[in-house]
Amino acid sequence: MHDLQTVVDLSRWQFAATALYHFLFVPLTLGLSFILAAMETVYFTTGREIYREMARFWGKLFAINFALGVATGLTMEFEFGTNWSMYSRFVGDVFGAPLAIEGLMAFFMESTFVGLMLFGWERMSRGKHLLVTYMVALGSNLSALWILIANGFMQSPHGAVFDPHTMRMQLTSFTDLIFNADAQAKFVHTSIAGYVTAAIFVAGVSAYYLLRNRHVELAKRSFRMAVLFGVFASIGVISLGDALGFVSGSAQPAKLVAMEALWKTEKPPAGFNLIAIPDQAEQRNLYELQIPKVLTPLVTHTMTEVIPGADAIEREAMVRMRDGIPAALALRRLSADPNDAAALAQFRAHEKDLGYALLLQRYAPDLRKATPADFERAARDVIPNVPVIFWSFRIMVAAGFAMLAYLVLATIYSLKDTILDKRWLLRLAPWMIPVPFIACEVGWLVAELGRQPWTVYDVLPTWMSASTHSVGYMIFSLTGFVLLYSAFIVVEMYLMVKFIRLGPGPAPDAAGPRAAGRAEPAAV
Repeated sequence: MHDLQTVVDLSRWQFAATALYHFLFVPLTLGLSFILAAMETVYFTTGREIYREMARFWGKLFAINFALGVATGLTMEFEFGTNWSMYSRFVGDVFGAPLAIEGLMAFFMESTFVGLMLFGWERMSRGKHLLVTYMVALGSNLSALWILIANGFMQSPHGAVFDPHTMRMQLTSFTDLIFNADAQAKFVHTSIAGYVTAAIFVAGVSAYYLLRNRHVELAKRSFRMAVLFGVFASIGVISLGDALGFVSGSAQPAKLVAMEALWKTEKPPAGFNLIAIPDQAEQRNLYELQIPKVLTPLVTHTMTEVIPGADAIEREAMVRMRDGIPAALALRRLSADPNDAAALAQFRAHEKDLGYALLLQRYAPDLRKATPADFERAARDVIPNVPVIFWSFRIMVAAGFAMLAYLVLATIYSLKDTILDKRWLLRLAPWMIPVPFIACEVGWLVAELGRQPWTVYDVLPTWMSASTHSVGYMIFSLTGFVLLYSAFIVVEMYLMVKFIRLGPGPAPDAAGPRAAGRAEPAAV
């Protein structure tokens, strides 16, 4: 059992590392594709050459990010089969459908049109090229949609049932799978977070040029379009983050406990822990700074609904473990005799709690001999890593409001055409570039660590999901992936910095904004 848990932990570390690396590329791809489409739309409607130069330059940076995003993303799907074979077998009939559609409908469409977008400027009319650019943006976001539909099933399984004869989840409603509330809320939140990421990135690079008096007219227009785009996206990502929190709080109360360090159930309206030092072992906060009566309306949108704390969730988990044991025992009888009607009836009566019996089985392989200590240990597992999730959530929220404040100021000064006078704001812009990436990464941690100890929430525990590799193999594999993906990050940074320093080439203002005896109008 010790080696099994080590393999599970190493498998989790490997998938987390590859996913976190990959997610450095995804948000910029999602957002930059639509910024490119916006720039090219202005070029199409006005015919002004500077917007064509803008679209071509930012398109080069998009291509670098897209290529390395593909390279880091392809291996992740293979990891489901290599490192998570039990999970793949258990949910393959459900999970495989959105992944296949993502590959066939979104990824290949996106990849095809990226080539046309990059190399078709001189071979297509303005209208056709604009259509291609929009298809790239659509493909990028459809890729995110289908991936998040698959992830949404892991977070809140709908549209499938467990078949005790095949020991697999069977898809029952493709509509329920697609319109899963968690998947839809997460897709919109993640996509708009990508738009904010791209807006901050374009504004930061544009500020770099403005501070050095290079490509001034192109940079001013890029900066203005980016911050306008970013303001609306920031407002959207914050408001939709509230909607996602409402959905997740209802579907995953243990995740909410971790996000708010809520160990004890409080009489509503509960207070909001602004700052806390959670102690997972003792299940209490060593220190907390609380705003009274704020958490309940914030999370439930009421003043009277009770938010269960860790104590209530653990008590419920113990009850569900006891109720799930008959289902697990019935499965053993069905595996020996699929025609055992009594065993099937027993399973049907308790199947909704089967996952909790499987969770208990980590500590009591023979469920009939489970002790109170086994129940208590398994119940404690239901609460995910509170300190990491609590602080990750607050870093994400703080980053979101910081970006909104920055983008609002940048928009005001840009619309007033005084941005060149605000050197402090321009100097701040490049330093803002890492902020949305950090927010996206910690947001991913909240979503995925908050799902633990489940790979499929309430259905399949993580400890049962991994492949039966050796510890040595997993260490070798994890080390190899970290080194490879670190090399990808180095390549990405090198190429991005190289092309940013080179700039967009000979722009209309190459010798300064008044080189031709006049300045381009400042308006977008």
